[in-house]
Amino acid sequence: MKQSFYSHGKLLLSGEYAVLDGAAALAVPTRLGQWLHVEASGTDGMEWESQNPDGSAWFKTRFQEDDFTHATTLTTFPPGIRERLLYILRAAVNLNPEFAKRLIGTRVVTQLEFPREWGLGSSSTLISNLALWAETDPYDLLSATLGGSGYDIAAAQSNGPFLYTLGGDKSPWVQPVSFDPVFAGELFFVYLNQKQDSREGIARYRERPAPSAEVLKTISGFSLQLANAPDLNTFRHALVAHETLLGEILGMEPIKKRLFPDYPGSVKSLGAWGGDFILATGSAEDQHYFREKGYSVIRPYPEFIL
Repeated sequence: MKQSFYSHGKLLLSGEYAVLDGAAALAVPTRLGQWLHVEASGTDGMEWESQNPDGSAWFKTRFQEDDFTHATTLTTFPPGIRERLLYILRAAVNLNPEFAKRLIGTRVVTQLEFPREWGLGSSSTLISNLALWAETDPYDLLSATLGGSGYDIAAAQSNGPFLYTLGGDKSPWVQPVSFDPVFAGELFFVYLNQKQDSREGIARYRERPAPSAEVLKTISGFSLQLANAPDLNTFRHALVAHETLLGEILGMEPIKKRLFPDYPGSVKSLGAWGGDFILATGSAEDQHYFREKGYSVIRPYPEFIL
């Protein structure tokens, strides 16, 4: 009997980095995500295949039963693809020992609906799907493996935009919001042609002085303003103010000043600064500005966000 699990990709519109310290963040699930299919293989061990959107395999491996029964001796998340996958599978078994039996004699196929380099959550959607299969808490599985705020796990099973906050005990709080602005047609996402490692970005953030409670409150306020903006001008004002403040916290120049100083609309980094997607405001005609600079992957908000 074949089993299938599905999780949405994610984008963080506000609160990046500061969400780790308790600031409210505005997050959205993308229409594109990742599937995980499981079926009996009739062989010992587990066959694993990871596929691109076109169905081609970008990774294949095989595990034996004792791969899952031997406790890992690693204390940090490993660099290799196979080693990382085994690390996550073992973590799932640690959370639910009964899961080990379900891994044997299976063929697992994962298929992304977006290119891996887009940074929409190839890892977080995998963890979400594995947690569904293992019948364990996805936040616990994330904490035991990749770490991070967990907003991407919330997005994986969300049906729409939401505010995300970590409590004092680091427990996630998810509040759905009706963010469906009348100006959605004037929002679009641009891929910067390079993937940014969020773990490295978090490490750099942790090297900086922690934001004060007042700063975190201000960032939370920007998230609320963005979620409830009645018009594009209000949205743009909060967008620019958020970008400016976070640039000061990170000691980094905002992306518009660095790459798009002559663009007439607003531009904001998303997620880990320095790569992946940016959010821009403007018309369909304004999108030509980015195409002329070599950024060909441009997605309008209504077509991209759930």
